Amino acid sequence: MIVIAGQFPVQPEKREEAVAAALEMAAATQQEVGCLRYDFHASLADPNLFLIFEEWETAEALAAHSQTPHMAVFRQKLPHLTAGRGWIKRYEIASVGD
Repeated sequence: MIVIAGQFPVQPEKREEAVAAALEMAAATQQEVGCLRYDFHASLADPNLFLIFEEWETAEALAAHSQTPHMAVFRQKLPHLTAGRGWIKRYEIASVGD
């Protein structure tokens, strides 16, 4: 399993546009083969700080996701919505237990 976690700040005046883009991206991505979870959240401390959390069955599924048309559209929109740099981290999970 591959887990992706990250965050990025959005421009306050573009927040609603960012929410719409995130919802569109999440809806399309959640339909992809190998996507276990794909969610955006807003920070409780700063509503203009968006958090992303993804779970993928395999590295191949994640790689395929990066080539989708909706990812290309989201990548085009993001620079016009953000307010500075964000970060993203990738984790490879060896096992999952309760």
